[in-house]
Amino acid sequence: MILKQTEHLPATDKGTRVALIYALVAERLGAYYEYGQWLTVGQGATLCAEWLTRSKRSLALAERQQLSTASDELARSIAAGLSREAGLYTAHELSESLSANYHSEVGCAIMVECERALDSLSGT
Repeated sequence: MILKQTEHLPATDKGTRVALIYALVAERLGAYYEYGQWLTVGQGATLCAEWLTRSKRSLALAERQQLSTASDELARSIAAGLSREAGLYTAHELSESLSANYHSEVGCAIMVECERALDSLSGT
């Protein structure tokens, strides 16, 4: 998983936080296109906590909620510009690209957007 690449870094590291937003966007799009429902901010924050716990790291609830909100806004923005077929493809690409062994041009483009979303949170 993409977070594996940041395991050695503190949870507050920019790369880890970008990876969390990316993974949440993948989860959100997958849930939306498979079940027709968006994850709540709370569900996203809980997923962040679970993923970070695997590498014995943590973030405060407020920051996890902030990352969850950013991922929600980005995922909804992406979905608004895609047909159902394109959305299913994008959700699949993002899920696959969570593996370090899978390269995706779509994933790279979304990663850039995740970094922008994080930068906008911190005002940089």
